Amino acid sequence: MLILITLFCIALLGFGFEMFLVLGVPTLAIKEVYYGQLPDVVIVQKLVGGIDHTTLLAIPFFIFAAELMSSGQIAKRLVNLVRALTGHLRGGIGHTTIGGSMAFGSVSGSAPATVAALGRMVYPELRKTGFSEKFSLGLIVSSAETALLIPPSITFIVYGWMTGTSIAKLFVGGLMIGLVLGLAFAVLVMWRARADNILGARKTSWAERGRSLKEAGWALGLPVIILGGIYSGVFTPTEAAAVSVVYAILVEAFIYRNLNFGRLVVITERSAISTAIIFVLLAFGGLLSYFITLAQVPTAIGDFLVHIDAGVIEFLIIVNICFLIAGMFIDPNSALLILVPPLFPVATALGVDPVHFGMIVTLNICIGMITPPFGLDIFVASSTLERPVIEIVKGVWPFIVANLVVLAIVTYVPEISLFLPRLIFG
Repeated sequence: MLILITLFCIALLGFGFEMFLVLGVPTLAIKEVYYGQLPDVVIVQKLVGGIDHTTLLAIPFFIFAAELMSSGQIAKRLVNLVRALTGHLRGGIGHTTIGGSMAFGSVSGSAPATVAALGRMVYPELRKTGFSEKFSLGLIVSSAETALLIPPSITFIVYGWMTGTSIAKLFVGGLMIGLVLGLAFAVLVMWRARADNILGARKTSWAERGRSLKEAGWALGLPVIILGGIYSGVFTPTEAAAVSVVYAILVEAFIYRNLNFGRLVVITERSAISTAIIFVLLAFGGLLSYFITLAQVPTAIGDFLVHIDAGVIEFLIIVNICFLIAGMFIDPNSALLILVPPLFPVATALGVDPVHFGMIVTLNICIGMITPPFGLDIFVASSTLERPVIEIVKGVWPFIVANLVVLAIVTYVPEISLFLPRLIFG
């Protein structure tokens, strides 16, 4: 049955169907062929019940907060602060791009929003400094990946909802993985800057840094509230998401005075459309997961691995290959919804920690965002920066190699993922 679903999905994808139909039509067809006795009301219950979960409330709030910040002053002030701290390093604007993406990711949890918000700001400066067009585009697209790892990450929220894993532990583990990935990109920037003889900007004085810190004070309050509230136990991730929206509105409207009622309506509408798209995918993905479980696919995969005498090392190689291939053709949420249900039970049966497995899955999702031919962030950057897709594709390859190196390390050194969660939560 899994083979039929896969082939059906690939066929619909090839014909250009919308992603919710690619997930939904094969699932409903399988229901009619294999489970015709199942009442139709069960389908409706699974569609609605699959997204009727308080954990998922965090998603629309974080999307709304990301739209508010990318349209206002919060993102710009965070980037200006990072520039003041890192701009003097060799290839300084490249490091600013990485740090700015991590800073914006810490308040948005969305890679496409990070590409759109930071791309317009840093691309002209990257080119002016001397970085090639290809490298500049690749850096912008790839740095945005860190938004899926630096909490609050929408991907971690969905994974936690699907598997019952603590979202707070995923957030803490993702912080470490995001820093490792950012460091790998920084090494690439320094290598490129040295090869092209690109120097850093004038080193800012402590007075200038203090001024930048003061200007970004209210913007910094958001990640402090979100992360501090979650890690201290004051907020749940869902409550932190709601607080982030209120805080962003108050800061943009009354302190930075950059938000009026008309703009708020437009931003709300844009956020609602993005939320609706994600939740339709989640609903059909949940239905697909139900039939995968009903068909005992996880058990079949486990039996296959036992039959070929596969251990943890071989299983994790298979997981990475599956996600890397899926990331080339389908969007991140769909890959998550299709592959996690059959693979997660096998991972836990083999003794893989759920948090560690979440880091592996999410890092694969990150790579999928920038992998041709259908990497989502590639098309967001092309639209935002008005650059040809082919130029962006040429620029991402060094970063894909860096990602694969980090993925290999994270996959087989679980302590990188688990050190902080164990330190904080025991």
